[in-house]
Amino acid sequence: MVITKTPFRMSFFGGGTDMENYFREYGGAVISTTFDKYCYVNVRHLPRFFEYSTELSYSVIERVNDVADIQHPAIRNAMKMLDMQEIRLTYEADLPARSGLGTSSSFAVGMLNAFYALKGKYVDKQRLASEAIYLERVLCDEAGGWQDQIAAAYGGFNRIQFDAEGYKVQPIIVAEEKKRRLNDNLMMFFTGFTRFSSAIQQKNNLTARDKVRQLHEMYSLVDVAEKILTDSNTDLDDFGHLLDHTWCLKRQSGSAISTDGIDALYAKGMAAGALGGKLLGAGGGGFLIFYVQPERQEEVKQAMKELLYIPFKFENGGTQIIHYTPESYVPRNGRS
Repeated sequence: MVITKTPFRMSFFGGGTDMENYFREYGGAVISTTFDKYCYVNVRHLPRFFEYSTELSYSVIERVNDVADIQHPAIRNAMKMLDMQEIRLTYEADLPARSGLGTSSSFAVGMLNAFYALKGKYVDKQRLASEAIYLERVLCDEAGGWQDQIAAAYGGFNRIQFDAEGYKVQPIIVAEEKKRRLNDNLMMFFTGFTRFSSAIQQKNNLTARDKVRQLHEMYSLVDVAEKILTDSNTDLDDFGHLLDHTWCLKRQSGSAISTDGIDALYAKGMAAGALGGKLLGAGGGGFLIFYVQPERQEEVKQAMKELLYIPFKFENGGTQIIHYTPESYVPRNGRS
């Protein structure tokens, strides 16, 4: 039996520049962090006592005898890709799916990590990230960028740089006290809306083909944000103001990014004292994050009283195997 624990991520700057059709031509970068909310994937070989050979438990329960009959596209394609047979897989998470935190990619990374471990193989973070990208973007043909899979695999507070050759993960070195203040000044709220990121990406692409200029500016803001974090002479509150600026830019990149309800919530948070904020993920719903100075946080909580407040702490581990018990398994067809 194998259990993996994989963090969710929040992306601050550069979102959209991690789309392959953009960064292959222009380059791209994002600043993101993982935090202490996780998904857990439990995988073992299914004992041969049942009338089915594979059992999957996520938001539904699937029991099948043929991998081709699995409805969940990521599980189906991952099992085919790694030749997984006769398994029981269980998924659970600290936060809901389709909420803007890269949950599907965290699941993909954690699942691949578990599958390899069940085969008795160690796979490094780069391979897990790259294969999760291939699984979601190629095999499942889901629209979206590359940052989520990379963040989930590596963990930590990073600048992820993209170019025609692929990607590099560059940890951002932030003074301990400044990083603690940043964490303390960020407030996250669940709007109650969920959506499929790939659907949002597809809808936005229809209106974003002439938005390259906005993506160029989002790309340039990554350097500005990194300087705020790493330069001891900068004011950390500028990070909040920059979040507001990038949210305004993102609002221009597609009609599906926000809704009247989300715009109203954002305006309430700003009026209550937030310096900036953004909707996490591709848009359309999920989690709002605000940068709020400590003395204004109670006012913002009161303004957001109808929403669920989610305290969190940054984390650095990325995907991990938290339980491993080797299994002796001989496939029915005799393959090793």
